[in-house]
Amino acid sequence: MSSSANLQIDPASPAPLHEQVAAAIRRAIAEGEALPGARLPPARDLAAVLSVNPNTVLRALRALRDEGLLEFRRGRGVTVSSDAAATNELMLKANEFVEVGRRLGYRTDELAQIVANLAPGRSRQALQS
Repeated sequence: MSSSANLQIDPASPAPLHEQVAAAIRRAIAEGEALPGARLPPARDLAAVLSVNPNTVLRALRALRDEGLLEFRRGRGVTVSSDAAATNELMLKANEFVEVGRRLGYRTDELAQIVANLAPGRSRQALQS
């Protein structure tokens, strides 16, 4: 992913800037622009391209690291995680699950309970009752 990548941030959007930055990087990973093992440009460069504060970019990068999409390595910078593709797919499916659940009127705690009930050791029959 180059610093000239087609990353776009909308300052007028109600979404916080760091979330927009994280979403743009997630999209680059999902679309194969940033492949596993690829090194991201320095936060300062990304901030300059996006016209945001470097701390905003760092906050987004930390969030993506916490999601398992990025790895921070001393001396090597920030790289796309080797399991980013699988993690990204999981996040996409989780977001889809939440969207469908909300559309059907489920609360967040109810959705969490559904996921908890899917934990190993529980039978499908128990889930259907």
